[in-house]
Amino acid sequence: MPETPHIVSDVMTQTVVAVGRNAQFKEIVRTMEQWRVSALPVLEGEGRVIGVVSEADLLPKEEFHEGDMGLYEQRQRLPDVAKAGGLTAEELMSTPAITVHSDATLAQAARIMAVRHVKRLPVIDGEGMLQGIVSRADLLKVFLRPDEQIEEEVRRTVIAYLFPAFSHAIHVNVREGVVTLRGQIHDTSLVSVAARLIRAVEGVVDVESHLTGASATPTGPEDAR
Repeated sequence: MPETPHIVSDVMTQTVVAVGRNAQFKEIVRTMEQWRVSALPVLEGEGRVIGVVSEADLLPKEEFHEGDMGLYEQRQRLPDVAKAGGLTAEELMSTPAITVHSDATLAQAARIMAVRHVKRLPVIDGEGMLQGIVSRADLLKVFLRPDEQIEEEVRRTVIAYLFPAFSHAIHVNVREGVVTLRGQIHDTSLVSVAARLIRAVEGVVDVESHLTGASATPTGPEDAR
């Protein structure tokens, strides 16, 4: 069977730039500019994540700078109006923070990002303490696995598992992450199963199957006598 999927701790960045809840507006902007990041975890105590302050949280300060918004529009956008008057990270941050645990799979982290429309996630432990940060780019690192490494895993964990008697007759080729299968097998109902398991292998981009049914089970040396 396919090996255990990569988890967030395998790809996350452990050195994280963060600010405290009392960090001032201009300090936050300077920190983002200095470290070229668009969001910062907000911490309290020994490193517990209590929120995230992003560029989107800071922009209302500029957007409402001239104060020419009508009363109706102000009421419709009360959260943004409130942030326009924020001075500290605690007043500006989005809370509760959208986070992920270090043992979550990359698929789980990607799903959180997609559903919550965020580009990165603070990584926390069971007590909510900051352990790192994972970004969209980090999740894509698995697609940098060498084709040879993917091919070896496909052969060992999928082909040898599903087709032990035919594994020697199945040709596996991986090019730019696309796995191509060719050969003959006894049970063609397993073709879709093989494709599904191969897609679960980290780094696989797609699967192209050209497996066909064999007329009979291969005979061994003793059967051929």
